[in-house]
Amino acid sequence: MADVSATMDLRRRDASDKLRGRTRYTIDRYLPGMLHAAVLRASVPAGRIVRLDTARATRMPGVHAVVTAADAPGKIGIGIADHPLFARDVIRYDGEPLAAVAAGTLAQAQAALAAIEVEIAPLPALLTMAEALAPEAPLVHPDWREHEILLEGGARAGNVAWEATVVRGDVDGAFARTDVEIVESTFRVGRQNHVAFEPRAVVADYEDGRFHIETSTQVPWTVRNATARLLGIAPSQVRVTVPPVGGGFGLKFDLAIEPFAALLARASGRPVRLVNSREEEMLTCLFRENAEIRIRSAVTREGEIVGREAVVLMDCGAYGGEQIFLTTMTAHTLGGNYRLGSVRLVSRAVYTNTAPNGAFRCCNGVYNTFALERHTDEIAERIGMDPLAFRRRNVLGDGDLGATGQVFEGDVLGPMLHRMDTLRDAAAPPRALADGRLYGRATTVGTWFVFVGPSAATVNMNADGTATLVTSGVEIGSGSMMQSLPQIVASTLGIPPETVIVRAADTDAAGYDVGVGGGRTTVSLGAASLSAAQEVRTKLLKVASDLIEAAPDDLVMREGRIEIAGAPGSGRTIAEVAARAQAQIGPISGTGAFTGAGVQAMPGCVAGHFIGAIDIPIFAVHDCEVAVDPETGHVEVLAYRVVQDVGRALNPRAIQGQIQGGVVQGLGYALHEEVTIGANGRVCQNGFETYRVPLAQDVVPVEISLYEGAPSIGPLGTKGAGEVPILNVGAAVACAVANATGKRVQELPLTPPRVLELLLDRKQDIALPHIAAAWADNLVRPHNQPDRS
Repeated sequence: MADVSATMDLRRRDASDKLRGRTRYTIDRYLPGMLHAAVLRASVPAGRIVRLDTARATRMPGVHAVVTAADAPGKIGIGIADHPLFARDVIRYDGEPLAAVAAGTLAQAQAALAAIEVEIAPLPALLTMAEALAPEAPLVHPDWREHEILLEGGARAGNVAWEATVVRGDVDGAFARTDVEIVESTFRVGRQNHVAFEPRAVVADYEDGRFHIETSTQVPWTVRNATARLLGIAPSQVRVTVPPVGGGFGLKFDLAIEPFAALLARASGRPVRLVNSREEEMLTCLFRENAEIRIRSAVTREGEIVGREAVVLMDCGAYGGEQIFLTTMTAHTLGGNYRLGSVRLVSRAVYTNTAPNGAFRCCNGVYNTFALERHTDEIAERIGMDPLAFRRRNVLGDGDLGATGQVFEGDVLGPMLHRMDTLRDAAAPPRALADGRLYGRATTVGTWFVFVGPSAATVNMNADGTATLVTSGVEIGSGSMMQSLPQIVASTLGIPPETVIVRAADTDAAGYDVGVGGGRTTVSLGAASLSAAQEVRTKLLKVASDLIEAAPDDLVMREGRIEIAGAPGSGRTIAEVAARAQAQIGPISGTGAFTGAGVQAMPGCVAGHFIGAIDIPIFAVHDCEVAVDPETGHVEVLAYRVVQDVGRALNPRAIQGQIQGGVVQGLGYALHEEVTIGANGRVCQNGFETYRVPLAQDVVPVEISLYEGAPSIGPLGTKGAGEVPILNVGAAVACAVANATGKRVQELPLTPPRVLELLLDRKQDIALPHIAAAWADNLVRPHNQPDRS
């Protein structure tokens, strides 16, 4: 295989159309005779449906179809199937769907919703995890024992939807040692909204007994399979295609509104368009979950971490959804970064009567890294060691055990910290600010991973010397589908990247793929594409060897030609060879598939985990400088630096763009963005007027150093680069603010009022009584949930 001349700053081929507004997203799609849909949503967080009468709505002008729970018999979920499409008998959160209508215009559909008669008997609502875990709390799912189990191994009981645990070594013995300091910390974070510019949107049609769903999603195969499950049909009856996606960040890594449009298309016999309003996006977004973390460590005076245990409570909202899967992440984020002598971790997804939560860039890693790095600073302070010296002593290195007992390869974090030292020392900023603001700086580390999973690809060689790449990959704005995959295919076939045509995702045309997210596109789809291109290469060289009268091993493919090695200008063009092959033996194509190697956790170490060990770890080191105004509480980020482990940088400019964007998005989480739930169970932030995202003036130029050479099973040594940039940001800002103020930072975001409370000593230490007793023998069992089924 030719080496990747693919390492280049390749411009995005879709940039021009996107900048000029010519790109057609799902929200821009229209079909002849198309109807418009709207969804009736509950306006209470908990209640029993006494009556739901749609008769009057069906007679409203322009109405073609009305559907309810009776039309969608199935339930979906990850790990457990607990989520119906519409509320059945019981409402579990404000905004839960009750019915959907398709009409000639959106106004007619909304008028029909108003005509649906609903009578609801209120039920007690559990709006916080503390309420849900109280000893006599009612159950959000009284029938939780009847949910279909899709993955064995997770503990469940009452309002604990799922529990994942890690136990390695003698933790109790570590904490009983007389030569250790025991440091304990508690933290709390709120929800974050993805705020993708394109809201969730779908156009569905039903023809010849099959559904065609065109949708803005990161996971076409999940949409296909989950829609079929909800509707009680075979997955082969559903075709999903995906236009360019106007932002995802994990929001679109799950089924959303597609089944509503599909049901209405079948019921009406017409194409149906359904687009969430911005308010619906804000109120029912699959938020980054609010969470509570309690962590403690047993550390010697010399700085060795001999034991660690922690409890992480993740609010999954009314249904388990992706939170069931995300309980796994705690082992690799809160249990990452450092060598641990022994470890005991528990991560619980807790049901509440609030809108469901889901995946968001680096999932629970963002807040677990915040908690872990703040805890690390508190350890260093307690034992009187410099925080950077403590990190250098303890970061994971070659041969070290991770939390779940896997053995890490390569010494990565240590050299990355050294490189950050070089960047930091070169800057040499002042230690005092002339305007009276408080100066702080911090360096943090983070551990993430590529969620590998299965992928498939096909490469078709065209007779004109171009190639067509067919996958289920989706372009969500990261550029991987437009840059890295064409680079990989082109370098293998010796053609320019711009001559690789990338086919839009279509589940009827491409093989299975887990979806675009988790930093997996370049790795998993890239590996599958590389394998497919290598098969094409082998076939072309065989045909060319007859034409050129040279052995295939003596031929090279470069610059659009197949030539004899060492004889530039000899041979034939790839187009000539492809055309000859097509005429003689038929079109040339290749297929490829990839999945993770399957690194193993230590036997008996984990329970309830979807991923016991990680195939491709990714490391990051961030350095942040801040100025804190003691009069207003405003935090200004003065400088930001990133050293990121990328394996091999195929397109450095593209990676740098992802890092810049990820840091800015992380600054929003660290300083501004927080979703809160009102006493009525409704999300308080319902638009851009009430939800503060980073603005242009908040953008901080990021100094970036790409660290290459760390081991990776990714194609050509690559690692995913788009997800991890957000990982350390909350941690770096929080640690810098703590250093500037001398105060204990336990909560994000650090809004001006919250920082003022710290400065004025009005902020009490966060107490989490519902997990205060969750050590020792309660740790590996659902906490405080008697059997009331």
